[in-house]
Amino acid sequence: MTDRVLVAGAGIAGLSTVRALRRHGIPATAVEQRPTRLEAGLAINVPGNGVQALAALGVGDGLRDVGVPVSRREYRTQRGRLLFSVAEDEFWGGEHQPRCIRRRDLHELLEHDLPSGSVRYGVAVSAVRVTADGAEVTFSDGSTDRYGFVVGADGVHSAVRPSLFGDERLGAALLSAASWRFMAPDPGITCWTVWTGDSGTVLLLPAGDGEVYGFASATRGGPIGSDPSWLSAAFAGFPEPVQTAVAEALLRPDLMYHSPIEEVRIPRWHQGRVVLIGDAAHATAPVWAQGASLAVEDALVLAELLASRDWQTVGGEWDRRRRGRVAHVQAATDQLSRAAAKPAWLRNLLLPAIGRHSYRSAYGPLRTPVASLTAPG
Repeated sequence: MTDRVLVAGAGIAGLSTVRALRRHGIPATAVEQRPTRLEAGLAINVPGNGVQALAALGVGDGLRDVGVPVSRREYRTQRGRLLFSVAEDEFWGGEHQPRCIRRRDLHELLEHDLPSGSVRYGVAVSAVRVTADGAEVTFSDGSTDRYGFVVGADGVHSAVRPSLFGDERLGAALLSAASWRFMAPDPGITCWTVWTGDSGTVLLLPAGDGEVYGFASATRGGPIGSDPSWLSAAFAGFPEPVQTAVAEALLRPDLMYHSPIEEVRIPRWHQGRVVLIGDAAHATAPVWAQGASLAVEDALVLAELLASRDWQTVGGEWDRRRRGRVAHVQAATDQLSRAAAKPAWLRNLLLPAIGRHSYRSAYGPLRTPVASLTAPG
């Protein structure tokens, strides 16, 4: 059959795609190399445009039920002095107030009530060959099949992308070569709070159930070690909440993740009836927390196109519809990453003057929705 849709990957991008297509009456199957559903994991910050997109997918009520509302952002020096703050609930409005949600919970919301068989675990796409009427797919178990449309939603290390373009096309982020992410008992953090110094930057965000989500990276191109002791050394002079969270995180190494920060910036996101979405197409350093939000938006726009256009033309139109919004996020990411690379004393002078403007410039254009909040059909 060549009228079937295959989605490579069942992370946030893949599950959103299956869900968005189902809402348009288009059956789709996702394959995922993980053997089972996500059982643990970290939290994720969902800005207002992501909240808006998830509402369009039909999971807005669930997000409000399980996500922790984020009402305020604070940017501080490594000694704790407040540089500037942003009232996020006022900026986005109550309906689209940002939320912090555990990845596991978001996956469950997206997969909830999908028809049986919508996701196949324990198998992944290993290669894709574009054909005149779709694509021939080779799976990790050695089997092959043909589909009318294939969506590469398999993340920054996508197997679909090199099948289309011949190489990985990955680059290190300007922000930092790598990061540490972790969960820890909440040391009394009341809002999204980031502290930046000469050696590193750390974000702590309340995630509910007495825990915070932490993200730590190097500043000014400094090294970030794969040994957890890097965290203790980098943030030794930071305020007590940071040191407490780091110390507690080190007691639970199973909830700590060290990984490179890699970006994908490529001139095309499609070939024939195969498209890339989410991090597979445009992975970007998490300066503005847009990885998940852009992925959900991608799914909404792609589903709308597949429901209304000749599938042979969808790839080009998809690229045109999404390129400007993604380019805006990439430019805003680069701008703040360059600011973060300046000496701490200079950052501390600049941020009180430009911080709120940078926030409004980055997020303002993203308040425009990409899809109707009314379910199709």
